[in-house]
Amino acid sequence: MKNSIKKLMLGTVLSGFACGAAIADSGDLVIFDWSGYEDEGFFQNYVTQYGGPPTYAFFGEEEEAFQKLRAGFRADVSHPCSQSVAKWHEAGLLEPIDPAKITNWADVNTEMKEAFKIDGGYYMLPFDWGTTAVTYRADLVDAADIASLEVFRNPAYAGRMSLPDNVDDAYALGYLATGVTDWSVATDDDFMKASAWLREAHQNMRTYWADGAELAQLMTSGEVVVSWAWNETPTTMQAEGIDIQANRNTKEGSSSWFCGYVNLKDGPNSEDQMYDMLNALMDPSSADYIVNEWGYGHGNQTAMTALGPDALDGAGLGDVDTPVLAQIPMNQQLREKMIAEFELIKAGF
Repeated sequence: MKNSIKKLMLGTVLSGFACGAAIADSGDLVIFDWSGYEDEGFFQNYVTQYGGPPTYAFFGEEEEAFQKLRAGFRADVSHPCSQSVAKWHEAGLLEPIDPAKITNWADVNTEMKEAFKIDGGYYMLPFDWGTTAVTYRADLVDAADIASLEVFRNPAYAGRMSLPDNVDDAYALGYLATGVTDWSVATDDDFMKASAWLREAHQNMRTYWADGAELAQLMTSGEVVVSWAWNETPTTMQAEGIDIQANRNTKEGSSSWFCGYVNLKDGPNSEDQMYDMLNALMDPSSADYIVNEWGYGHGNQTAMTALGPDALDGAGLGDVDTPVLAQIPMNQQLREKMIAEFELIKAGF
């Protein structure tokens, strides 16, 4: 685990390169991904087979990736999260994945893969999942203060809190805080209440963090002591000796998310090579690596089960007794409103 933050920081640096920049030239396959996922531990079988990693280009968030692909950027594979897949599909950016070419297809989490079966075709291979919860410096924050999501509106921590610069994670917080635990049935009124709550919380924010490396730095220094964060942060930072804890049992609950790989339409390179990459990502060795080194869950459910409950609980992936808002596909018109409103909230309007 001690190397995870270094890997994420490296990914952050690499993401500053131009979109088409490559970090390897051992194969023609082009992966359009979040920074950090070029970690070879995720696809070691591919590296063994081809002598090195594929070529990577990076995006900072999914709307940016969507716009670049629509503008003509070409890649073979990309890595959106669940709520973006329908939008990408409707825009004509995707081709179905052939289950017959995925060696461990039967082991892939059934609910996740079936969520993206459209007109008989599968449009996402679930790869990573995790949780988002109140995360705090246990040596600097009273545990009683983080029993509720209302901590984000607590003026005692004004200027020492941070939210993710991610519309879905932010609105998961806003909906939970205002009593919505299933955003697939959220109404315009629910959206307005969540937006108002986030606008109030914004007054207490020091910053909006972009990735795990940035948040780790902020919390290590004590500049931020409370955040809405992925389970990666306490998992990796505890290994660094920093007393960062997460509370998934606030009375309002926490959130869960999952992402995966998609087959981009008219990818410029070898389809066989693409499936070799997807199979490497679904290998049990990848599941073991992502849980133990990154603290995330994996789409290979059989491999996850084999790791045992202790490993999952230790990574913040176990069951909880409080509500969990799953970041499943939602009404796209409502999500477009969320995207626009979140930009206003961050700007102070």
